[in-house]
Amino acid sequence: MKNPYLFGYLPFVTVVLFSLTFGVYGVGESIIFFKEIGLYQGMREFLSDFQLRIFLLTMYTLLFFMVFAALKLIATTIHETALLFFLKEEADASYSASRSGAVIYFIGALISAFGIQSWIALVLIFILTTFVYFIYVVYKLSPFMTLTNTVGLIFFQIVVWCVLLAVLVFIIIRLYNGLLASIPLSNPIK
Repeated sequence: MKNPYLFGYLPFVTVVLFSLTFGVYGVGESIIFFKEIGLYQGMREFLSDFQLRIFLLTMYTLLFFMVFAALKLIATTIHETALLFFLKEEADASYSASRSGAVIYFIGALISAFGIQSWIALVLIFILTTFVYFIYVVYKLSPFMTLTNTVGLIFFQIVVWCVLLAVLVFIIIRLYNGLLASIPLSNPIK
């Protein structure tokens, strides 16, 4: 008998690993930035190099942990809402079949340690892992759905994510434009 909660800890470990790899990259870039603007020596008066790096790693890891945990929550909500609409069968087998995909994210989080020197590599690894996970989950759920429901599940998730990203980009652009408009130097003198 298989324990259905065998991989229950993997989402937490995955979020921690992704947060650490993004945090380590952020620490390296922050140290370079602090040295360029001359702030590094002032910070070294209060903290040693090791203490400063640990402090920054803690802050960045916590920040990325919150971001990835929120993404996980949003993704789970969108996925389960799509299942509510398109999965007509009430079988535990379909739900447990898709849960084993957490191993894909775990492997992606381990691979992200190799891309720690580049934010492009980290983001690409995360996006590729998400794509592979999505394909795997759809493949595992497709025996429990008709072709129409499978297509509906795919399009529902794609549309909801596109709408969320479009709203986020719109809000960021509006905030950026509002910030630029409030700076007195950017407005011409009349």
